[in-house]
Amino acid sequence: MTLAIQIALCAALILSIFIPGLVFLKGERTKGRFKSALAINLFTFFGLLIIATVALFAGAAPTFADEAQAAAGSGLKEGLGYIAAALSTGISCLGGGIAVASAASAALGAISEDQSILGKSLIYVGLAEGVCLYGLIISFMIIGQLG
Repeated sequence: MTLAIQIALCAALILSIFIPGLVFLKGERTKGRFKSALAINLFTFFGLLIIATVALFAGAAPTFADEAQAAAGSGLKEGLGYIAAALSTGISCLGGGIAVASAASAALGAISEDQSILGKSLIYVGLAEGVCLYGLIISFMIIGQLG
């Protein structure tokens, strides 16, 4: 990827943050306009971020002279593998955090009324935390397949 493309992608990412906000601030400030400006902001920023990430990890196509580099596994396959490993850990931890938040708050409320159910409530909180560990194991498996 050339330097001009990198600069253009960085500028586009920065502009995708500021332009929807400035459009919202210059017009009438209503709840509907705020939601649409936020949706446009998120869509353009993450869309450009995905395009930039794929372009960054794509690299140059290997030629016959670069068979050693192609055998090393560099390129789009390796880059998308690392993205998949990061997403599996991140999304599973996000879901686990949401599950622990609801299970732990319900467990604390139940324990404050009846202390004999402490063991049962800890089991449910532990099951919710297990989701994060499953995502981490999957990401280790993906990274193991890459290298």
